[in-house]
Amino acid sequence: MKLLTDLFTTDYGIMSISGIAFMIGMAVFFVWYFLHKMNEAAGDSSK
Repeated sequence: MKLLTDLFTTDYGIMSISGIAFMIGMAVFFVWYFLHKMNEAAGDSSK
C-alpha cells in the first residue's frame, strides 16, 4: 500500500505515471498512424 501512496503523492511517482502514460499514448498514436498510412498506400497503388 505504501507503494501506491508513494506513486500518487510524490513528485517522482507522478512523473513516473506521466512518463508511462505518455509512452503508451505515443504507442497508440503510432500504431494508428502507421495502419492509417498503410491502408492509404494500399488504396493508392490499386488505382
